[in-house]
Amino acid sequence: MVTTVDKAGVDRAGFETWVTPRLPGLLRFAYLVTGSRDAAQDAVQGALAAAYEKWDHVSTRAQPDQYVRRMIANSHVSQWRRIGRREFSVAEPRGGSAADSAEQIAEHDAVWRMCVGLPPQQRAAVVLRFYEDLDYREIARVLDISEATARSHIHRALITLRIQLTSEDLP
Repeated sequence: MVTTVDKAGVDRAGFETWVTPRLPGLLRFAYLVTGSRDAAQDAVQGALAAAYEKWDHVSTRAQPDQYVRRMIANSHVSQWRRIGRREFSVAEPRGGSAADSAEQIAEHDAVWRMCVGLPPQQRAAVVLRFYEDLDYREIARVLDISEATARSHIHRALITLRIQLTSEDLP
């Protein structure tokens, strides 16, 4: 295999080989964390640009996927803090297949509307736990927090979601 190194000394072929199969998953993750396709694309682009610049460091990590996911989540939280406000959006259903039903789309939309109201760190923890199926230790590593904090974020998010569900069920 021929290694292509750019002017900055980065193994371009190695980076492209790593990122190509992971890009759809990273975009899905970013979309679930940010709630917006545009913000997701921006977060992934920024994280991948940063990962490319320090690919020698990132590629030697035990789990570069989690490292880049943490970069995406941190990028979104940092942007949210800089702006000082949250942008809310409603998830758009994906291209309709024959199997999609109106009920599934409505349920997906309802779940997303509830999740988008969570604080960014809690939403990221919920996404990692229930969409990416990571355990608490992995969530802590991705978000660069302690395992206890990861558990706390998920616990608090679930309490908030239960309250929302209970209040919606009341007449």
